[in-house]
Amino acid sequence: MNATDRTPADLLRSALAADPGRPLVTFYDDATGERVELSVATFANWVAKTANLLQGDLGAEPGDRLALLLPAHWQSAVWLLACASVGVVAEVGGDPAAADLVVSGPDALDEARACSGERVALALRPLGGRFPQPPAGFADYAVEVPGQGDRFAPFVPVDPQGPGLAVGGEELSYAELTARAREDAAKLGLGTGSRVLTGLGYDTWDGLSAGLYAALASGGSVVLCRNLDRLSPEALAQRVESERVTHTV
Repeated sequence: MNATDRTPADLLRSALAADPGRPLVTFYDDATGERVELSVATFANWVAKTANLLQGDLGAEPGDRLALLLPAHWQSAVWLLACASVGVVAEVGGDPAAADLVVSGPDALDEARACSGERVALALRPLGGRFPQPPAGFADYAVEVPGQGDRFAPFVPVDPQGPGLAVGGEELSYAELTARAREDAAKLGLGTGSRVLTGLGYDTWDGLSAGLYAALASGGSVVLCRNLDRLSPEALAQRVESERVTHTV
């Protein structure tokens, strides 16, 4: 990663330039048996499409606040980087009634309806599948995102000092977020090629750092596990070996 990178979007661009084919996010859901692996290039493509949806179709602008009502999931990671690409503040678990936009998983739709702005729903089905029946009052992410452009350019350059992320009662600018991710990576001993396995949720900074930002800041990758408590110790040890995990959080 480059020392001049000051936002998560900068970190992703540097990762793409360095080695687009390496894994970045490997996602498991141990309740469904789902496994998805995204290379840097594939992840960046999802981010570009989502950022284009956010900026174009949804009309989001820098400084707008997006309530992100999603669990730890590869699509949640995509939305976090898409927000950073546009300059939108991602409020993890934020109040939809106070937000300009809301992005919700299937379990939070009733709560998300309190948002008076644009609403997007994710089915969180394997392979990014759509809802069998789109929820009333929501755009179905899986329907809207495929037709978006594969390249993204913000209408307004993202200010690294602008608000970027709100989680656990704390708000960070993009520059603060990036600096803290680097610090966490150093504390964990992460570097190029590191593989971090984590079962932490995305509702705290520690979970977001372990499950996305620290690896992105260090040239590493993430094995993000949802419902990890359903896995036996033997199965977990096998996963650590098969995924070539170097660090567990």
